[in-house]
Amino acid sequence: MNASGYSGYRWGYWRSATLAAATAWLARYADSAATLAAYRREVERLILWAVLQLGKPLSSLTHEDLLAYERFLSDPQPAARWVLAGNKKLARNHPDWRPFAGPLSPGSVRQALVILNALFAWMTEAGYLAGNPLALARRRRAPTQARITRYLSHELWETVKETVAGMPTETVRERLHAARCRWVLSVLYLGGLRASELTATTMGAFFCRRDAQGIERWWLEVTGKGSKTRLVPATDELIAELARYRRAHELAPTPQFGETRPLVLPVIGSGEKALSRGALHLILKEVFGMAAARLRARGPEWEAQAAVLASASAHWLRHTAGSHMTDQQVDLRFVRDNFGHSSLSTTSGYLHSEEDARHEATQERHRIGWGTEK
Repeated sequence: MNASGYSGYRWGYWRSATLAAATAWLARYADSAATLAAYRREVERLILWAVLQLGKPLSSLTHEDLLAYERFLSDPQPAARWVLAGNKKLARNHPDWRPFAGPLSPGSVRQALVILNALFAWMTEAGYLAGNPLALARRRRAPTQARITRYLSHELWETVKETVAGMPTETVRERLHAARCRWVLSVLYLGGLRASELTATTMGAFFCRRDAQGIERWWLEVTGKGSKTRLVPATDELIAELARYRRAHELAPTPQFGETRPLVLPVIGSGEKALSRGALHLILKEVFGMAAARLRARGPEWEAQAAVLASASAHWLRHTAGSHMTDQQVDLRFVRDNFGHSSLSTTSGYLHSEEDARHEATQERHRIGWGTEK
């Protein structure tokens, strides 16, 4: 098939009613040359495939046809008909012009389907089609929110706390290092902060305000992803840990407004240089490593649990905090806002208790009952 053959099919079929509608849809993007070119390319590819492979006009394509087209995009065959030979870009009227330079990547396939879905949705709404043949495929591919798996169970979290509580404090350096480890765990767990948020926040980000009933409440102002600022509740427990940590450094128990000291202080010296994310990583890996060794000392049957602890990182603490909050029936909306999630679907990944209950019910009531082996 040469270029004139492609052109004949292309422009012949543009004269049909549905393809005139496709032309009208494309005209909506005439103010952006790049968008128009990308959208036109995907529409023309589909038209050529429908005509040359199936002998169908655009209006007759079914859901199954579009599933086949999705597979075709990943491997346009026969290649001699569809794929350009060589790397040189050719004009459309060249006899060796082809619609594809090669198989599309998974991301490019998804983008092509997004564009075509928008076309079919518009044509359906405008009355040119009875329904969108891609709608079912789009719904079927809607991703489900994955459950969070990299978090510490309540039992493992207790082991971590016991490990920190048992750290040596004989020298000044050991005492300050133990205080820092305890404070890092406290603020990451109670505040649900990301590692980057912890290292970028100062002591002056804590502030107290009085509500309408005269109750004073502490808050921590944090700047997270996308430079979005949120207020994290600083619970009485967190404020007590803050005071404990500051006293270890011979500071007043509560920070001053606008105080520029970093949230995590250096063990030696009074500098105001913030802890790096690399240094934070090393501190936590030390803690988790010691906790893992604590479990291994109990016996070989604890090796699997110890391996989980040894793999943990700062972000595991954020997931641990979210998981434990949902276990305690904290409203998902509050967890979402505390953690700076954009939607509840992200926060719902912490709902492990629902899946545990489902597992228990299935195990209890759904059995095959082979009986005892003979």
